[in-house]
Amino acid sequence: MTDPARGDPLAAFSWHPEPELVWYADEAASRDAIAGLGAAAWEVALDWLYEEGLRRPTGGAGYAELRRDYFGARPDAPAPTVGPGPAPAAPAHAEAVLAEFRARLLDRQFSTVHRRSFSYFAPPPLLMSVVGELLAQVVDQCVDVWHSGPSAALVEEETVRWLCDLVGYGPAAFGVLTSGGVMANTMAMAVARDVHLARLVATASAAADADGVWPGPPRAGALAGARVYASDQAHFSIARALDLLGFEPDALRLIPSDDRFRLHAAPLAAAIAEDRAAGLRPFAIAAVAGSTNTGSVDLIGELADLAGAEDLWLHVDAAYGGGALLSVRDAARVPHLERADSVTIDPHKWFFQPFDIGALLVRRGSDLRTTFDREAEYYRTPGHDEEPLSFYRLSMEGSRRFRALKLWLSWKHLGTSGLGRLVERTNDLAAHLARRTAENDDFEALPSEPELSVVCFRHLPGGPEAAAKIDEGTLDTYQDRLQRALEASGEGWVSTTRLRGRTWLRAGIVNYLSTEDDADGLLESLRRLGADVAWSMGLPVGDFGRPTDGRDRSAGEG
Repeated sequence: MTDPARGDPLAAFSWHPEPELVWYADEAASRDAIAGLGAAAWEVALDWLYEEGLRRPTGGAGYAELRRDYFGARPDAPAPTVGPGPAPAAPAHAEAVLAEFRARLLDRQFSTVHRRSFSYFAPPPLLMSVVGELLAQVVDQCVDVWHSGPSAALVEEETVRWLCDLVGYGPAAFGVLTSGGVMANTMAMAVARDVHLARLVATASAAADADGVWPGPPRAGALAGARVYASDQAHFSIARALDLLGFEPDALRLIPSDDRFRLHAAPLAAAIAEDRAAGLRPFAIAAVAGSTNTGSVDLIGELADLAGAEDLWLHVDAAYGGGALLSVRDAARVPHLERADSVTIDPHKWFFQPFDIGALLVRRGSDLRTTFDREAEYYRTPGHDEEPLSFYRLSMEGSRRFRALKLWLSWKHLGTSGLGRLVERTNDLAAHLARRTAENDDFEALPSEPELSVVCFRHLPGGPEAAAKIDEGTLDTYQDRLQRALEASGEGWVSTTRLRGRTWLRAGIVNYLSTEDDADGLLESLRRLGADVAWSMGLPVGDFGRPTDGRDRSAGEG
């Protein structure tokens, strides 16, 4: 039987109202249509940017309200529902699909571009990195086996080399791009286990061969008694990694940080000595250079000395803080990363990239292959003078996006010096915000001066004397309610965290679009919104100004 569409392949897709946007192999039939789709999509993107993204940092709705609004707004919903609807059965015009994005999603996004959006570590993305994402999706490379992304593998190799150079690693170093810090930290702990712990176990075990080599990576009983050390400010992913990798529940020992939330060598050395005396096997330190909570930087130099003396693997989680190395002025804030055995860096934090792109770097690149290499008969690459670079052999992941392109393009567009200027801008803004909290009696910061660009602070209703009379639990509740009031107002956004058992507002400043006026405006908004929150809780209002509903503030004092 003759296929009627053989002479006109587009006819085989006539079941769709826009077949030229499904079968797009014919330039004459599809190029203009694709260009039109692209123009329409960019128009939606720009409408979001200037009508929503720069207008307010969040939609303001709470979780339950957002679910009702989103699911109730389905065009096929006969009545408001709370829950997903069925998958669409019939095709639709692209215009209708984009219209649904406008109706259901345009005003319900978290905005990293809003100038008072001081979020976790989510920066406004560089426009060239956005272009990189577009191009990466169009060329659709899979960076696992070399054949499925030949030049993409080389772009990743090059950007990884740039990151290794930035850290200060030598030519033997290498790395791999990841989805983010959680994956990078998990992979780092896997490398520490299969390379360093394997050697320690082999040295102490009669099962080692004549060269002292363990016949396989340590598993099951060989992990008993192994210990990793980190501060109480370590990212949750270190504990999760050890759980996933088969270690005992108490394999991670947390060491108290100092008053600036940094880990020192002395208390860690005491813990190591105690564990050795108990017959345990210390094998790794997981330090942090730019903690999520406060931006604190452990004393990496001291810890590197201790790791060398105790024969421990040193991993540094610099997912956020590693970006400071882009700045000649501020690089000294995160020193000695080159002494670590492995380093995590997340370009989707302080390199101003859109999600997702993280990286694990190792001082000996061969350690990645030792840990993750597996043979797959369907991933053969015969016929080459040298073995091609296949990243699946160096990573926990198999199928991997072309993450490197956006970083490669935007790094070329701004240069290291330009990226460093943006880092300096955000550090300067954090210092400004900290100074403003110190200059106003109704705010306090912890620590008083930020190590990088994170400022943790509290609002003190009624001022310091009045706040001192409020029990800590109530003051914690006030911070939470104030954060929610700010979120609902659309005037700004900060998160909250817990420090030393108390609740603090947290501004993670990686927003290079922001100015000092924006930081000042944030404090003014918090002060004004605090009047209503304090009133509602029966707390002193002090000299904030009259609550927004016109009530007499004196009635709430005392």
